Amino acid sequence: MKLIRLGLVAAVCAVTTPSKAQVRRDCADDARDHLRCLQTEAMARGKATWGHWGLNPARYTGWTKHSNRLVPIYTFGLSLDQVAGRQSVYRSRARLEALYGRLPEGTLNPQAEYFDQTEVYRLQKQAIAAGKKYVVLLIFDGMDWRTTQAAAVYAGGQVYESGRGSGLSFQDYRGVETDFGYFVSSPLNDKTKADVDAQTVINPGGTIPGGYDFRRGGSTPWEAPPDPTYLIGQSLEHKQAVTDSAASATAMCCGVKTFNDAIGVDGNGRHVVPIARELQEQGYSVGVVTSVPISHATPAAAYANNVWRDDYQDLTRDMLGLVSVSHREQVLPGVDVLLGAGWGHEGLLPDGQGSNFVPGNRYLTRDDLEQSDLEHGGRYVVAQRTAGTNGAKLLATAAERARRGKHRLLGFFGVRTGHLPFQTADGRYNPAPGVAMTAEFYSDADLEENPTLAEMTQAALDVLGENKRGFWLMVEAGDVDWANHDDNLDSSIGAVLSGEQAFQAITDWVERNNCWEETAVIVTADHGHFLVLDDPAALIPPERRPQQAAPTSAAGEQ
Repeated sequence: MKLIRLGLVAAVCAVTTPSKAQVRRDCADDARDHLRCLQTEAMARGKATWGHWGLNPARYTGWTKHSNRLVPIYTFGLSLDQVAGRQSVYRSRARLEALYGRLPEGTLNPQAEYFDQTEVYRLQKQAIAAGKKYVVLLIFDGMDWRTTQAAAVYAGGQVYESGRGSGLSFQDYRGVETDFGYFVSSPLNDKTKADVDAQTVINPGGTIPGGYDFRRGGSTPWEAPPDPTYLIGQSLEHKQAVTDSAASATAMCCGVKTFNDAIGVDGNGRHVVPIARELQEQGYSVGVVTSVPISHATPAAAYANNVWRDDYQDLTRDMLGLVSVSHREQVLPGVDVLLGAGWGHEGLLPDGQGSNFVPGNRYLTRDDLEQSDLEHGGRYVVAQRTAGTNGAKLLATAAERARRGKHRLLGFFGVRTGHLPFQTADGRYNPAPGVAMTAEFYSDADLEENPTLAEMTQAALDVLGENKRGFWLMVEAGDVDWANHDDNLDSSIGAVLSGEQAFQAITDWVERNNCWEETAVIVTADHGHFLVLDDPAALIPPERRPQQAAPTSAAGEQ
C-alpha cells in the first residue's frame, strides 16, 4: 500500500516541558493522531497510566539503552524445529561451552524453549541446504516483544498478552508455512577495546562477560522478569553484558558470538565470513537495504569486517568492494545492491574512524562515491538524493537501469540527521517529542526527495531478482531502535509499521513470482529495549476500540 505523505508537518521543538493545558489543546486540535497525543502528554506529565520506559512506573522516561530481553522471530518458508525446544543450545552444557567459551552462570536451562541468536545464521544455512534460492533477513532493529505488541495492538485493535500475537502482517501472514519463537541476544562480552588502525583487539574477553540467566531474565519475552535490573545490566547480584547491534548482527550473519562493537570478527578480532559472502562465492547476488546510514552496525555486519563499528567510511568501502583498513590487499567483491541513508551527514572529526578518515560525509566519501559510480568507471548505478526530484521515482529509474544493464545499484538518501524521515504511528511524518524534549521536523523536500524503506526494498528485489541462481537480502528497519532510544512510542510504532510495509513488499514480490517454494523469509530483531505496557488497550485509537478490549489468549500463536 502506497503511503500518503503530508507536506503540512507539525513540529514540537520546545526545549521546555509544555503545560498540561497546552497538551490538552494540542490533543484537541489533532484528535485523530491518538499515539502522538499519548506520547506528548506522557512527556509533558513525566508519567503515563498506560506504560513507561524502564523500571520506575512513576516515570515515563526511565531507560534509553538496550536490554537483554528475549527477542521474537517469525519465519516463513521454514520452521524452527531444528533450533528451538529440545534442540535448544541452552539445554546443553557442552554446546553452551562451545558457544561462549565457558559456561555462563545461570545459562544452562533444561527446559529452554528459546534458542540463540547465532542460530539465525544456522537457519539461513539450512534454508539454502533445503534448496531455497531466495533468502531474506528482515531485521527490525530494537524491536523486542513489547515493542511488537504495542504496534500490533495499535494497528489491529486487539489486545494479546502472550505468544505470536496478531495485528501486524508478519504476525498474520499465512501464504506459506510459518513459525514463531524467541532467542537470546547476549554478546560474548562487553568493554573490549580495539585499535582501529591496526585492526587488533587490545583486551580479548573485555571486562563484562555475556550469558543469559533465565532465573533472572525469564523464560519467555512476555513474562514479568524475576529481576528486571538484570535485563538492563544493572543487577548488583549478577551482571552480564547487554548486547549492542554490532555483536547481534554479527551473530545473525556470521554465526559466532563476539564482543560489543565488533563487525564480522570473533572475540579475538579474527575475520569471520558472513553468509552473504559465502553465498556470493556460490553465484548468488547479495543486497543490503536500511532506513539508517548504510554502514551502521546492522547493515555493515551483513558483509564487512572491522574491529570497531564506528569506522563507518571503511565499512562502506568493504560493502562497495573498495580498499579498506581491514582489506588493504585482498579487496572484497562488494555487495550487488546497497540502499540506505547517511546522505548529507557531514563529519569534520574522525570520531573513532581511524587515521584514514576523510572529512566530509561521515559514511561515504566523495572519492569513494565517484570511484563506485558507473558514470566514472565504477560498477554501480548511483541514485542519491537530488534537489527537486522525487526520491521514489529516482530510485526506481536507477533500479530499472541496473536491472536492464545487469549493473549494481547504490542508493544514498536521508535527512540531515542521517536517516530516512521517521514515519509516525498514523502514517504521517510529524514526530512527537522524546527524551530530549525536541521533535524532528521534516520539510516538504525531505519527504519528496526520499524513498520509503518499502520502496527501497522493492528496488532491491527488482535488481537482485534478475539473478536466476538466487539472492540473499538483508532489510533493516533501523529507525525502530532510534525511536526506542528516544523513549518515543509514536515514532517506534510508526517505524514498526514502516518495516511492515517492507515485509509486504517482500511477500508481494514472492507471490508475484510464484516462488514461495524457493524462498525463506526471516523477520526478527537484534535486541530489546525496556518498554513496559501496563494498559495495552489504551494504545487503540478510540474509533477502533471494540466494546470490550479484553485480553485474548495468545492470538495467532503457533
